[in-house]
Amino acid sequence: MTSPGTRTAGLAVALLLGVAVSLTACSSSQSGPAATSSASAGAANCPTTPVDVVVSVDQWGDIVSALGGSCAKVTTVLASSSVDPHDYEPSPADAADFSTAQLVVVNGADYDPWATKLASSTAPAAPVVDAAQVTNTPDGANPHLWYSPSAIDAVADAVTAELGNLAPDAAAYFADQRAAFTAAVQPYTALIAKIKSEAAGKTYAASEGVFDYLAQALGLVNKTPEGYQTAAANESDPSPADLDAFRRALADRQIDVLIYNTQTQGSIPEQIRSAAEQARVPVVEVTETVAPGADSFENWQVAQLTALAKALGIDL
Repeated sequence: MTSPGTRTAGLAVALLLGVAVSLTACSSSQSGPAATSSASAGAANCPTTPVDVVVSVDQWGDIVSALGGSCAKVTTVLASSSVDPHDYEPSPADAADFSTAQLVVVNGADYDPWATKLASSTAPAAPVVDAAQVTNTPDGANPHLWYSPSAIDAVADAVTAELGNLAPDAAAYFADQRAAFTAAVQPYTALIAKIKSEAAGKTYAASEGVFDYLAQALGLVNKTPEGYQTAAANESDPSPADLDAFRRALADRQIDVLIYNTQTQGSIPEQIRSAAEQARVPVVEVTETVAPGADSFENWQVAQLTALAKALGIDL
């Protein structure tokens, strides 16, 4: 897999640098090959013993680390774009991490089923925050919930509540962390509002549906041919007719921007990208997992939204 370079606007960078929430991470040899463990260097500021939290994937791991601050020891099992969460086989070290977890956070919606099973078998007493359950997302639906602004809020609230229940002496601390997280993602929420106000009704198509929740929040209209969407969601090849429909829509400029997941492998997405470039339809690169070089969830998302705004002709 390859990932795009991180692109940020000057204003967004300045805003982000002014936010007093930081995430620090270091490699951990106690979990799976892509696992990381994070905790704030200011652990002395925590009024109680930090809560042990295990998170299945880094898209949620960054968020949970920000919410927990120095009062949570967060281990993220998959913190690398080189591993497909759907097919991951947890190691004995992963099971050991889960066995000592006081709180488990998973995506759900059949995205990381191994994590739910491991939590059930090795940490039956630990509460589980399942993003799909929190947002009433059924199995079979689009599982990329970290691209949904409303899902992020719902999961953040659920994590904060569970942390406060597990460490009552730090409940006020966790409430402050929740407020600080809201402040930290302000550049992200501001960009969403701006793009929605200036580009609602614009059309997009996507090589894969990872960005769809955010596109909906932006008011963009999905013009990806239905047959292609179904094939991509099922990880199967679209029919020649579906590919032709996609190329025609691009050539006829029915699509204002193509959203391209750079972590998708295969010749078919590359063909779609080439067709967009030939039709002079702007291509915006996104990633399914946190992009290398992005030091926080909000930096990752701001970079992609900035690129999208530019592609849609919005001045920032």
